[in-house]
This record gives sequence, structure tokens and C-alpha cells, in this order.
Amino acid sequence: MGEAAVPQPAEKPIVDIKGLRKVYRIDAEKVVALDRIDLTIQQGEVCCLLGPSGSGKSTLLNMMAGLEKPTKGTIRMLGHNIGQMSESRLVKFRQRNMGFVFQSYNLLPALTALENVGIPLMFKGVGRRGRRKAALKMLDMVGLKSHAKHKPTQMSGGQQQRVGIARAFVVGAPLILADEPTGNLDSKTTAEVMELIVGRARQQGQTLIIVTHDLRIASYADRIVHIFDGKVERIENGPGDGGMLKASVTESADAEI
Repeated sequence: MGEAAVPQPAEKPIVDIKGLRKVYRIDAEKVVALDRIDLTIQQGEVCCLLGPSGSGKSTLLNMMAGLEKPTKGTIRMLGHNIGQMSESRLVKFRQRNMGFVFQSYNLLPALTALENVGIPLMFKGVGRRGRRKAALKMLDMVGLKSHAKHKPTQMSGGQQQRVGIARAFVVGAPLILADEPTGNLDSKTTAEVMELIVGRARQQGQTLIIVTHDLRIASYADRIVHIFDGKVERIENGPGDGGMLKASVTESADAEI
């Protein structure tokens, strides 16, 4: 008889949140923003935090990024308890492990697209030549190599968001956090931007966490975490193909004909 197979331990989640609670004090009043959140997210997963305005979804994303400290509970990112990190350690941790895509793009207006994309590499100590090479490669990936010398005011909203995407992915961080990444874009540009973000994350095996109030955006996710009144209302599997958004764009195009 052969030896019995030894069970292999399950891979640790890239995000592991237990009993998370966030309470803000406004004068004598306590406002509960997050209430006993339990959530795990695996490496390579596309996860959507879905909920209406004020539900707590962006607060939860900020907590994952270490921008706010928990009132109670733990947040482990890549095995590290970020709630116990000092601010200087958190800054270095974010620089190494996280990329960010923002609704308002957050590009520096005085810098070119090339310079904006290269900023995360500068913080990592990459030299000017290396930053330029990597930033140009990423701008080419998002279809904006010809706009390398353009400043944000010389680009459309969709182009600025593409630059933001290139900046988020240039370091190759294992975790990408996107907060309403298409909130300022029309439906056609939204579909293009989502294809870029999700496609790149899947290609590189990166974990992508998207915050949105739009179920069409959520249709790109492998799992959809419904947030309401600071609590996880339910978690369901998502189609992961963006079908709802693609269908709405097709319908809009047909209506214009």
C-alpha cells in the first residue's frame, strides 16, 4: 500500500478581516461606519464592494489601505496586521504592495503623463532612466504612449483615468484598490476602462478590489460583497465578465443608430 497523501494547508488569503468595527465621534454622538465586518479575499480574485452612497464601502476600502485605524477588530493584508503598523511602516507597505485607481484620477497637474506614471517608481528608488522605460511601457499598454508629454489639462477624462491605471499597475503590486474608478466617465469609456483594469489584473494574477454603487461594474467581479449600513448584507458570486455593462453599452449604441 502507498503512503496516504498529506493534506496541504489552504493558501492564506491576501485580505483577512475579522470583527472590524469603525466608530466616528462627532461631538457627543457616535456614528458607526462599519459594524462587525468579516471578509476574506484570495490572491488573484476580482472582488467588488457594492453599496449605495453612505453604506460604508469606501470606508472599508480606506481601512484596507491603512488610511484609517480600526476601532475594533483586525485587518490583515498579505499576512500583516496593518492596524498595528506605524505610519512610516504603512507608507512603505503601501508603496510595495498596493496600487490605487481613483474616481477623480488624482494626477499632478504640473506633471506630464509620463511623469505621473513614474511617481510610484520614484518612491521605490528607481532611477530616471528606469522610470521612463517602465512608464512608457505602461502608457503603451493603456494606449497612450503618444500622450506621454501631455499634461492632465490636455487630456480627456477617459485619457486621464488611463494614465491613473498605468500609474496603479507600474510597480506590479499584488493588490490594486479602485474606488469608483469610472464614476466620472460615460458608459462607453467606462467599459473601456473596466476592460483595462480587470484585464491587466487577471493577466498579472493581481488581486483587484473595486468599490462601486453600480451593479453593471460589479458584473466584472468574481465575488460581490453587498454593503449596507456598515454591514456585509450578503456575498454572492459574480459573473466576472462585465456582461451587464457591455450589454448596456451595446443598447446605447443601437439606440443612436
